[in-house]
Amino acid sequence: MNPRRKKRLFTVVAVIFSIGAAVGLTLYALQENINLFYTPSELVEGKGELKEIPQIGQKLRIGGMVVPGSVVRDETSLDVSFKLIDTGPMVTIRYKGILPDLFREGQGIVAQGTLVESNVVEAFEVLAKHDEEYMPSEVAEAVKGIKHEKPKYNLNSEN
Repeated sequence: MNPRRKKRLFTVVAVIFSIGAAVGLTLYALQENINLFYTPSELVEGKGELKEIPQIGQKLRIGGMVVPGSVVRDETSLDVSFKLIDTGPMVTIRYKGILPDLFREGQGIVAQGTLVESNVVEAFEVLAKHDEEYMPSEVAEAVKGIKHEKPKYNLNSEN
């Protein structure tokens, strides 16, 4: 192989390697910023056909209805805990901070946080819907096709 062809081959291989390394580093950097949306049922029972359950420590967003009577506020700090439900199991949300003004029991919310146990999310952001017709796009997509049925659990019981 003559020196000119060797130089071209080396240049092409170096460019391909550089592009591959750049794509790999970009995907690695974006991996930490991915937050998947779950409903309480999907979080406990699994999401999709493969019933994939998120890993402990994974960042995620979860949306559902705040169970009436489940909001517990700490007297000495801004810690709040409450339960979310859709049509299945309940999930506990723990949050430290001031809740939105529109937050109330029986209201739909979306919380963004980290899964700390199989059914407990440590939230760093809580969003409440602003009126009866508004629904976050993730919640609307998740409940599309779900018939409105009575939850398996009593909303007023302690589970």
